[in-house]
Amino acid sequence: MTQQNLHVGIAGVGGIGLANAAWLRQAGFGVTLWSPRGTGLAGGERCTLQATGVVQGSFELQVAASAAELARQADVLVIAVPVNGHKAVFDALAPHLRNDQTLVVSSMSSLSALYVYELAKARGVSITVVSMGTTTLTARRAAPDEVKVMTRRTRLGISTLPQSALPQAKLLCQALFGDVLDDDANALASALTNINPVAHAPLAVFNWTRIERAENWPQYHYMTPHVAGVIVQLDAERRALARAFGLQVRSIEVHFAKSFNTRSAQLADIAAELHASRGGPPGPTDVGTRFLGEDVPYGLVFSSVLARIAGMPLPCTETMIDTSSLIAGRDFRAENDLIDALGLRTETFDGLLQRLR
Repeated sequence: MTQQNLHVGIAGVGGIGLANAAWLRQAGFGVTLWSPRGTGLAGGERCTLQATGVVQGSFELQVAASAAELARQADVLVIAVPVNGHKAVFDALAPHLRNDQTLVVSSMSSLSALYVYELAKARGVSITVVSMGTTTLTARRAAPDEVKVMTRRTRLGISTLPQSALPQAKLLCQALFGDVLDDDANALASALTNINPVAHAPLAVFNWTRIERAENWPQYHYMTPHVAGVIVQLDAERRALARAFGLQVRSIEVHFAKSFNTRSAQLADIAAELHASRGGPPGPTDVGTRFLGEDVPYGLVFSSVLARIAGMPLPCTETMIDTSSLIAGRDFRAENDLIDALGLRTETFDGLLQRLR
């Protein structure tokens, strides 16, 4: 089978899932969508997706009714659900995975890629799992069958499990998503590349009254110098944690430069630049926002557990976890369903690195 004849199955029908569907159909690939929660798509075996922005057009897509049907039709599976849904999606897909299938986790956090890789391996199935530290596109779903694709990132890193599969997987992903890919050292590097937790948690905590009042507030406008200063401190701990594992990850300032072609050097200036050029996106208006509900347990709490493995303190990260839990009235340290599933609370430094080869 040639790459152009590959059929791609996408788990997730939010903005990122639909954006990927439009991008891949525009490139000529067959695409099947599956909604893990059974919502968000009209009934039937096919649907028509309207895309605007970076990708424009009307695209015919197949719709799978189950994880089994999605896995059966797809040569490549793209996981495009929030990370707090990764374990449930992988548990549903696992019995139906085949040898030599490729899973692309976009984006990967909390080593969810390691979870599905080891789950398949325990079943005697050999798969390749590609981790992306962020998404190839940014998008908003305007309606169940309509997506606005806002940006395409200029560069992003990928890694694979097993590591030996990276050259071939990179060629595959370049065919699917374009030549914007760099090599990450391993899946842990991909996980720690994700800057959402260090950016989103302070934005939500320090703009909490706006969220509670459901105000219309543009994110970058309210990434004020003092808020940006907290983000920079959290980002410094993220990069120090990566170095403790022998990894190098780019700073949040470089992330924005590579994602959105920003020119400023300081984060507060970058935020002002983005607000001037983009005007958004709007901040969350729901106290259940993923800025805390996803990014704290699956980002900051995950980093806290990694820090125990590495034997190092993360004082700013710990403070932000506790403050987020306090203001949201939730114990975010208990909400990550991957940490215990992966046995990370009792894992050793060398043991974890061995599993990532």
